[in-house]
Amino acid sequence: MNSSKSHQTAVLLVNVGTPGSPAVPDVRKYLFQFLNDRRVIDLPWLAQKLLVNLIIVPFRAPKSSKLYHRLWTDDGSPLLVYSEQLKEKLQQSLGGGFEVFIGMRYGQPSLSNVLEEIRSQGFGKIVVVPLFPQYASSTTGTVAEAVMRQASRWYVMPEIRIIPQFYDHPLMVEAFADRARHYDLASYDHILFSYHGLPNRQVDKTHPGIETRECTCSEKMPEHGHFCYRATCYETTRRIAGRLNLPAERYSVAFQSRLTNNWLEPFSDEVIRQQAKAGAKRILVLAPSFVADCLETIVEIGYEYDEIFRELGGEKVELVPSLNDHPLWVETLRELVLAE
Repeated sequence: MNSSKSHQTAVLLVNVGTPGSPAVPDVRKYLFQFLNDRRVIDLPWLAQKLLVNLIIVPFRAPKSSKLYHRLWTDDGSPLLVYSEQLKEKLQQSLGGGFEVFIGMRYGQPSLSNVLEEIRSQGFGKIVVVPLFPQYASSTTGTVAEAVMRQASRWYVMPEIRIIPQFYDHPLMVEAFADRARHYDLASYDHILFSYHGLPNRQVDKTHPGIETRECTCSEKMPEHGHFCYRATCYETTRRIAGRLNLPAERYSVAFQSRLTNNWLEPFSDEVIRQQAKAGAKRILVLAPSFVADCLETIVEIGYEYDEIFRELGGEKVELVPSLNDHPLWVETLRELVLAE
């Protein structure tokens, strides 16, 4: 072991990932890696392989490529750009004794390569922070599995801590609320909290015997809800709304980016349509399952939902920027790391 780093801690921030470029081959490669993850699509092995590799990836890659072209900036993928900015600010905040790394579960910088870099430098401790406020097997779970699978093959295994979720961290909640305060909340007809969707069956697995559709977590956090994605999304919303003094009738929760209709409801795009048909003219959207702006926020909400809303008579769907490198978000991560 490299003794120069044996008394230091590596902090590994991990997000889902991004294609290397918006070109179809790069998008296809990214989708292949992402959708073949057994925790992302948890169908029987053969069914998953046939569905992903013969249907989803071949047909979706060209369509997704167009969306990524819309997302891409001169600096590249916003998710990666914001991640690098966050890494630098967290490094400054933590100071000596810590070294911050960024890894992506899929795509580049490869989680596997970054872990090998950490191993080669001989850090005495690793704190892994999957950048997902609410736990899900297909996000935090797959990061934890990948890290431990690789580390289990190391001859010397340092102390490894993995932070499972932080949906209720006061500083993170305040950071989202602070983003929203830059808007005149009273001028919007409705405020939507939009979270990435999940298949109902995956949520059901977190509390066997309790059907997701029958759960009352939309009203209050149940005893079984601490690792239930749906319950923690609603709890995140209640906490942010509380900071903003929003009455219940002013906002709602919905779930986006679904692959089928057997995913968490209500669906965000349907809520947008319903609001337009009811006469709403302006909607403000927060997306508290995303800590960095990406395809699902900038394009899906900022462009696609806005287009849907305008076509039905609305005037504007306004996206509140995600945390990105917000000072309170940096402080949130600092507290999470130091607590370990």
